[in-house]
Amino acid sequence: MQLDWDKAINEILAEKMSCQACNVLGDEMIVGYTRNPDAAPFAQHCRDCADKSDCDARKLVVVCESCARLYRVNGQRMDEVGMMGVMLDECRRNLEESLDYLANYWKEDNDVEFEQMQQRLDEVDPEIFKEEDSWRLRLEEEYLQLHRWFREHHAPVPDPGWRSQYVEDVVGLGYTTLLGD
Repeated sequence: MQLDWDKAINEILAEKMSCQACNVLGDEMIVGYTRNPDAAPFAQHCRDCADKSDCDARKLVVVCESCARLYRVNGQRMDEVGMMGVMLDECRRNLEESLDYLANYWKEDNDVEFEQMQQRLDEVDPEIFKEEDSWRLRLEEEYLQLHRWFREHHAPVPDPGWRSQYVEDVVGLGYTTLLGD
């Protein structure tokens, strides 16, 4: 009898999670937030940051218990489905913040004339819009990947109505979205 080592290894590791900091494997990990700058090199949303040395932003991380202590992670022990739910919620929060920015907050961040406040960001400052829109599109791609994971693992998508409300909000502002029409 010949053993298919690739298949055997994949089956053993199928439900395992990996600590983002030290790569230890486990059935459960601590999923939570930290502001510790030392967590920036492995925190998912800090990967594209140029300067991680002094980052005090709130970072979502998935770590083992030892690393949770080391990086002062405020989180809970979760399995893979729980972790994916937290990641989906985080992605949704980021998308909502991006949408809020496109709707209103950009007017507070920029020197906007009173007459321009009724216009959209893409009409007033196309460069800032392009930057914000590319961030939103990356988040939408991430959302679709997370959504696909739930489908592939036959797990229910938490708060399934969120997506349709988000699409309505984006379309209502006059923009397009990857999440539907």
